[in-house]
Amino acid sequence: MKTRVFVAMSGGVDSSVAAALLKKRGFSVVGIHMKCWSQGSADTIGKGVACSAEEDAESARRAAETLKIPFYVFDFEKEYTDKVVQYMIDGYRRGITPNPDVMCNKEIKFGLFLKKALEMGADYVATGHYVKIRPTYLPTDTGVVSFQQRNASTPRSDFSDLRQRPSKSELRSCRTANRQNSYSLFISKDKNKDQSYFLWTLTQEQLQHCIFPIGDYLKLEVRAMARKLGLPNADKKDSQGVCFIGKVALEDFIGHYLPSKKGMVLNTAGAVIGEHNGAHFYTIGQRQGLKIGGFRKPLYVAEKDIRSNTILVAEGDDNPALYQKDVTLKSMNFINPKLSSLIRANGRMVVFARVRYRQPVFPATINQGKNRRYEVFFKTPQKFVAVGQSAVLYDKSGQLLGGGTIV
Repeated sequence: MKTRVFVAMSGGVDSSVAAALLKKRGFSVVGIHMKCWSQGSADTIGKGVACSAEEDAESARRAAETLKIPFYVFDFEKEYTDKVVQYMIDGYRRGITPNPDVMCNKEIKFGLFLKKALEMGADYVATGHYVKIRPTYLPTDTGVVSFQQRNASTPRSDFSDLRQRPSKSELRSCRTANRQNSYSLFISKDKNKDQSYFLWTLTQEQLQHCIFPIGDYLKLEVRAMARKLGLPNADKKDSQGVCFIGKVALEDFIGHYLPSKKGMVLNTAGAVIGEHNGAHFYTIGQRQGLKIGGFRKPLYVAEKDIRSNTILVAEGDDNPALYQKDVTLKSMNFINPKLSSLIRANGRMVVFARVRYRQPVFPATINQGKNRRYEVFFKTPQKFVAVGQSAVLYDKSGQLLGGGTIV
């Protein structure tokens, strides 16, 4: 009986090619489109959202039809509103910068979707994320961690089912050494499209059932395959904006949930230089929308205070007020859960980190702090560090170690 894979088909080219690759490799592929945000719903009308939900659903259906695979729609609209949209609103209300894409992956794509797919008989789920997955064989003895995996650069032709299953000899070796099979994530081949930053919440239980078919390809290769296959969305533009919603005019969208409130804009000397419509509409590092002229260099949001409804701006992106040398993380997740005990045993660990999407990784150290929180110290100060965003950690090979939420 063929291995059954449910593919999350967003309507874009990446997930469509992911489905095509899996079908070509002999899997029984089922296309699934997740309905999470509707055009014309009460939560969409007049809220600054360029919603493309109906267009995306039709694009996914046409791609599945071209590939001759079954296609279904999972309706997660209520759950998405409760778990992702409400999380966004609550975050901005508290004055932090939430990361809805991370929450969407955690709660919807690898939460509800994975759970429902397995309940319906799927062996795996697959998505169009740009990330590599590789097997890792870990000793089960307490306190010992040994990453004995194939290199992340292993050519894709070396595995037949996109998961690089261990050979029989490797399995015998694992059993002899009292080891268990687990999985690691790596930065994708296409560094510009890599999405590992948004996947730090994934657990071993989830990864046992995940396939990421396009992590070993460049975007231009994916588009070329789509054209060769005659996929109708081969040249469709990449999606932008919030997961499942689309391109959002943040002030318009949040403004329908949180009221505008005039406040002061301060410079780094504490002088009032302008006013704004509500501190909750701004995020650290923001440049657009300040509407304050008369300065030689651009102004950036350096701090905001929800209680006093003030924002502080700094002139020039090299201003020291925009930089931070360390962060504290909560809700920490390690892809390999044994890393936490390793950090405790050694006191600290040298890592590479990023605190925003597409930022080049930089050297740092991590140690465990109080109340199950972790402290990350940057080798050099980093700019635009926002509370509520994710700090994501890697090793020198590009392996995703885990991450946490900045507090």
